[in-house]
Amino acid sequence: MSVLVLVEPDDLSRQALTFARGLGEPVDALAVGEPVELGGVRTLHVAEIDGYAPLAWARALAEVGADTIVAAGSDHGHEVLAHAAVLTGGTFAANVTALEGDTVTRLRWGGSVVEEARIHGAPRLLTVAPHVIAAEDADGAAPEVRTFTPALADGDLAVRVAEHLDTSTGGVSLADAPVVISGGRGVGSEEGFTPLEELASLLGGVVGCSRAVTIAGWRPHTDQVGQTGTKIAPDLYIAAGISGATQHMAGCKGAKRVLAINADPDAAILASADYAVIGDLAEVVPAITAEVRRARGS
Repeated sequence: MSVLVLVEPDDLSRQALTFARGLGEPVDALAVGEPVELGGVRTLHVAEIDGYAPLAWARALAEVGADTIVAAGSDHGHEVLAHAAVLTGGTFAANVTALEGDTVTRLRWGGSVVEEARIHGAPRLLTVAPHVIAAEDADGAAPEVRTFTPALADGDLAVRVAEHLDTSTGGVSLADAPVVISGGRGVGSEEGFTPLEELASLLGGVVGCSRAVTIAGWRPHTDQVGQTGTKIAPDLYIAAGISGATQHMAGCKGAKRVLAINADPDAAILASADYAVIGDLAEVVPAITAEVRRARGS
């Protein structure tokens, strides 16, 4: 069985590559535009495509081909493999955590349901559930690099990314920040995020939010943590005024520690929190900030 992994220069791709190596077969990889530094790969195919164009990336995967095609469970991974499944006539399973023979284990409904299913047909296309498989580097010789220009069809570049906007805070992105402080409907207003911004700055983190906040127009969608937002895995996640809907928890389940601040003692998020403060976030967050300043002597 041949295995091909779509790789980008991010940790989710390293997780997907670790999963692929666990299948016990020689693994090849496909990068787009430029080579990606990685280990444990036999051949690295580099497709000469300028920028992100999901159908063109899928065409490159189909051209290289493999019995099993793996990608990260990211927006890019899901989108590209969906196109690749159509191009190859293969079978696509998303958010997979394990593959045994023809049986896949995968997360459904934002991780609230674990499903075992049989996958039939070839090739098999799998995205790996984020932050479930620990990324591990592999030793060994550098892979053979083969650069090629895929034979694209008319329209393969019709949908593509034309511009990137920098939405990071202080050079740290929401996905990579060691500390994330998110506010929900309980923050009350756009101005209510100011104390969260202050605490995040002290802790070297960034501010996120729930879907309800983006709907209200208090924060941009790029700040949203959740199944339809950014999936994060910080060392510490502070959720202030967030109820803990399944969609939101799917985005922060990779957090190592969760502190929930909520006035509702029955809020669903408390069941997933390592620590909880029951109280008014307008009082609790400034109190935490003051204590951090006191401990640092500032």
